[in-house]
Amino acid sequence: RVLTWTILVFAGFTGLCALAQGYWDLLAYRTIAGLGLGGEFGIGMAMVAEVWPASKRARVSCYVGLGWQLGVLAAALITPLLLPTIGWRGMFAVGILPAIAAYFIRHTLDEPEIFVAKVQAQSQHKESSLRLLVSDAATAKISLGMVILCSVQNFAYYGVMIWLPNYLATRFGFALTQSAGWTSVTIVGMAVGIFLFGHIADRIGRRPTFFAYMLGAAIMVVVYSRLTDPFQLLFGGAVMGFFVNGMLGGYGALMSELYPTVARATAQNVLFNIGRAVGGFGPLLVGLAASARGFEVAISALALLYVVDLVTMWLLIPERRGAELA
Repeated sequence: RVLTWTILVFAGFTGLCALAQGYWDLLAYRTIAGLGLGGEFGIGMAMVAEVWPASKRARVSCYVGLGWQLGVLAAALITPLLLPTIGWRGMFAVGILPAIAAYFIRHTLDEPEIFVAKVQAQSQHKESSLRLLVSDAATAKISLGMVILCSVQNFAYYGVMIWLPNYLATRFGFALTQSAGWTSVTIVGMAVGIFLFGHIADRIGRRPTFFAYMLGAAIMVVVYSRLTDPFQLLFGGAVMGFFVNGMLGGYGALMSELYPTVARATAQNVLFNIGRAVGGFGPLLVGLAASARGFEVAISALALLYVVDLVTMWLLIPERRGAELA
């Protein structure tokens, strides 16, 4: 039910943006749409983790992440085609379409069996699911680690993707359609990275896979910032995207195995969206750094965040590959 309502909130208020008359009502519509968007992702992650076998949990979480990435790719490709014809109001009106998915979800999906069993078993002595995220020192340490990991993930993703079209346009004089093409290649690289992350993590474990991707991301943001040829940027963007956003789906499997069923969706949404809130400052700080020192310095500085990521994963996050859900 919650997944259905979050989709409806997101789609409805995105559509209302098409009717905005000024800055403040547009801001209000976007803010409420964001509440819906923030609710969808973690619930979907929790649901698939609870119905798929442990041996395939990472890859199915990554399939959810792929859905996100395919939507971003569709937007990058469709916007240059539709925007000149229907304008920005028409583009927001297109955002109503996801409401169709809510109908099918409401009428075709059931609650996972493990969720029904656990909720019934613990209905007599309920404890706040938020409190369960910090129920003891070990769990609080894990939650802190997940907040840091999700913050770095979102900060780097939004910091790169929001400014990439502008960077290509100002440095190379790319038109909207050209920037969309280059950006789309980066997104395709991200999608391939997400897909492979799940399969690798199911084979060798979550921590080794995260370590490899974090190291690759740290190297590639520095390499990408120093490329000067447009076609080098095309290939480099795909490789950078592979590592920078390839970890996206892995958080779903990781958090599903770290928290019990009665707090799983809470952990997914609260911890990832705290990271998204922190990541919201990515475009602002990258933009400020780019205006002061140049886009190249701003992007390469993101490598330091991935060093923080590596240390956090090493010290705070345990390996629970294949664990049965509690």
